[in-house]
Amino acid sequence: MYYFINDYNEIMHEKILDAITKNNMVQTKGYGDDKFCDEAKELIKKSFYCPNSDVYFFMAGTQTNLTIIDAMLTRSFEAVIAVDTAHINVHEGGAIEASGHKIMNCPNENGKLNPKYIEKIMEVNLKDDHMSLPKAVYISNSTELGSIYKLDELKAIWEMCKKYDLYLFLDGARLGSALCSDKNDIKKEVLAKYTDVFYIGGTKNGAPMGEAVVINNDALKKEFTRQMKCRGSISAKSKIIGISFAELFRDNLYFELAKYANDLAIKIYDKLKSKYKFYSEVESNQIFMQISNAQIEKLKQSFAVEVPYVLDEKTSVIRIVTSWATDAKKVDELIELLLNM
Repeated sequence: MYYFINDYNEIMHEKILDAITKNNMVQTKGYGDDKFCDEAKELIKKSFYCPNSDVYFFMAGTQTNLTIIDAMLTRSFEAVIAVDTAHINVHEGGAIEASGHKIMNCPNENGKLNPKYIEKIMEVNLKDDHMSLPKAVYISNSTELGSIYKLDELKAIWEMCKKYDLYLFLDGARLGSALCSDKNDIKKEVLAKYTDVFYIGGTKNGAPMGEAVVINNDALKKEFTRQMKCRGSISAKSKIIGISFAELFRDNLYFELAKYANDLAIKIYDKLKSKYKFYSEVESNQIFMQISNAQIEKLKQSFAVEVPYVLDEKTSVIRIVTSWATDAKKVDELIELLLNM
């Protein structure tokens, strides 16, 4: 059995493992106050051209989203706007709702948020004091359907957020894959310009764990360490994350790994597009493909994939995910099996 279920089936890239092993017995202070985290922060700020931003390290994605959104929504009646397929809405166990805040959903368009829905929600809710009032907008790049935002789309969302005094938060769990997509036109140096906060996913791109949060809005920087502590988001051994991100960004490894994953996904799509229908555009390392349930049973004898959507009694959608560690030979075997079904 070979896994195409996600992009964190393996633990970490060998360069990161070597670096952690090398520094295993090096003594430092805890909670991110160490030379490894300091180096990683500077490398990230240099890579994304954001010298005035603040960088913080988290252990996991849900924890990251909860802590940031909770910092943005300071009054109990405030809410966050997100598409119906957003990770915070479907795969985080009600974490945002458990913090006392509402997620206001709108329809997705190929996994993405159209800013017209922000305006529709604001026009209604601003007129009625009995309703929750949005204060933040959540998007992810790449999205839950593997699609990516174009620069004009990001700018339009940003402008709508500024019109209504909303924070914009970009979940970058798969940011590397988005930025390395052949369809991408968002340069990494503009992310800090068109978001209040974004984060760089490490867990899904070669790190053993960890996400790097980049705060660009000065209003959110104040006392953010206390915000993290309140939400249980500071690890005593944050230096593991610091070492990981330093390795990822010292010599461009982060983007090399993401491109490798993307290239394999595009190969699968190119080989299968004449035979199968695809549920969403293939622009990153996630593939959503329509397939019969009978074919799924045959496929699962050799490969593990997710089945996120059931279309009818005979047809479902499978998700195939490639990663920095995917065996290219297994990709060929997967393609051959699907072509011969």
